[in-house]
Amino acid sequence: MKENLKEHWEIIYKTKQPNEVSWTQDVPAVSLEFIHKFHIPKAAKIIDIGGGDSKLVDFLLTEGYTNVSVLDISEAAILRAKERLGNDVNKVKWIVSDILDFKPNEMYDVWHDRAAFHFQTDPEKIEKYLNIVKNATNGMVIIGTFSVDGPKKCSGLEIRQYDEDGMKEKFEKSDFKNVECKREDHITPTGAVQNFVFCSFMKQLAHSNLQEV
Repeated sequence: MKENLKEHWEIIYKTKQPNEVSWTQDVPAVSLEFIHKFHIPKAAKIIDIGGGDSKLVDFLLTEGYTNVSVLDISEAAILRAKERLGNDVNKVKWIVSDILDFKPNEMYDVWHDRAAFHFQTDPEKIEKYLNIVKNATNGMVIIGTFSVDGPKKCSGLEIRQYDEDGMKEKFEKSDFKNVECKREDHITPTGAVQNFVFCSFMKQLAHSNLQEV
C-alpha cells in the first residue's frame, strides 16, 4: 500500500501543475500568522510536513529563517520546489519520506503540517503520527486539516475531517497544550471553497525552546 501511495503522489506531481491541484496557496497566510504570533527566532528549527512544492518555505527564507526542512513523500514535489527556489535551494534540508516512516535525527522547534495529518484515517496510523510529533518536537506544532465543513476526500484519497475539539483531543493527549484554533476558507485555483481548521499547540512536560509572546 505504501508503494501505491508514493506512486500516487509521484504521478500527481509529475502530471499536474500547481493551478491544477486544489491545495495550491499563493500565500500560506494562517501558517505565517501563527508563526509570527510566537515571534519564532530566525535560527529556530522548522519543518514543513508534506510541504511538497508549498510556498511556505519561500516565505520563511525571505523572512530570514535559516534552519528550515521540508518533508514530502513525493520526490517529484521536492524537485519542483528545488527548481523554484533556484539559488536558495541549499538553504533548505530536503527529506523524501512517508511521514510514518520518518525517523528524525534532530528536535524541531516548529512542526508545521497542512498536508499529511488528515490523510491518517486509521487509528493506529494517527497514533504513530502523534508519537513521531511528540518525540521530534520541543516547541510549537501547527496543524491544518479539512474541517467538518470541508471536503471528505483529497486527490481521490480518503481523509479524516476535524473540528477544533477533535484536534485538541488528539494533540493534548500527546503533551501539547492548545494555543489557538481558527477556520480558513481556502479558495482553490478553480474557485472552489474548502474549509480548513488550523490549530497551534505548545509542547508541555518539557522546557520548550519557544515562549508565547
